[in-house]
Amino acid sequence: MSSLSLHYKAKDKNGTETTVKKTFLVPLAELYIEPGYNVREIDQAHVEEFRDAFIAGEFVPPLAVQVTEQGIKVIDGHHRYHGALLATEAGHEIARLECKDFSGTEADRIAFMVTSSQGKPLTSLERAAAYQRLANQGWSTSEIASKVKRSVGDVDHHLQLLACGDELIAMVKAGEVAPTTAVALSREHGPKADSVAREQMEKAKAAGKKKLSRSAAIPQFSAAKARRLVELLVDAEFDRDGGYDSLILSHGTAEEIKRIIAEYRAGIPAGGGGDESGL
Repeated sequence: MSSLSLHYKAKDKNGTETTVKKTFLVPLAELYIEPGYNVREIDQAHVEEFRDAFIAGEFVPPLAVQVTEQGIKVIDGHHRYHGALLATEAGHEIARLECKDFSGTEADRIAFMVTSSQGKPLTSLERAAAYQRLANQGWSTSEIASKVKRSVGDVDHHLQLLACGDELIAMVKAGEVAPTTAVALSREHGPKADSVAREQMEKAKAAGKKKLSRSAAIPQFSAAKARRLVELLVDAEFDRDGGYDSLILSHGTAEEIKRIIAEYRAGIPAGGGGDESGL
């Protein structure tokens, strides 16, 4: 049976363009994790999956590491590292882990953690925090998008997510509100978004729902009613008297206009933002 090693050694004969990229077997005791460095929160269930993989002798991808004064720092592979520790605690000692060097700047390391296909998929909040770390280093939205291979809109949306209130962010983390809904609420209601979300979530729970939908969070006024209002106002005339602007309505339209405005106001969540006129 042949192997890549033998295939590579015979490159002069077979003409292969295969190259070698070394990995190293690093003692588990020499590896360390910097608190708060990983953009992903540790998922215990995912750690246990790696523990079981180590115990079963299954293939586990190498960790990406950086040699520092403190030892060998894990850049990518935090769940694999914790899984190896659990396997050792379970009596299946893991003496060494396969590792590869990571070369690049701090921004490169953050981007790598975001784009790595080996790691557990990032949540929206984890991705947002990673983008913010790059932004804190002076990277523009377009530069971040290019670095992490995502759209400018994706980066902008995630950065806006971190600008939501603490309560809204907690609701996103708990799975009660979708990230897109949280951003929409924040745009719609500004600093009042937390209280609006809380009130709407209470209504959703009372109706037996576990998650606040966008339609429930931001009720949409009937497009047909909005068009009808424009039709009723199209012939109205503006007047200014004593510093006040007045709208002179066409005969017979006042009652219907007031009904539509009242319906619109009734659909605005208590504490919501917007013009005090209701329109």
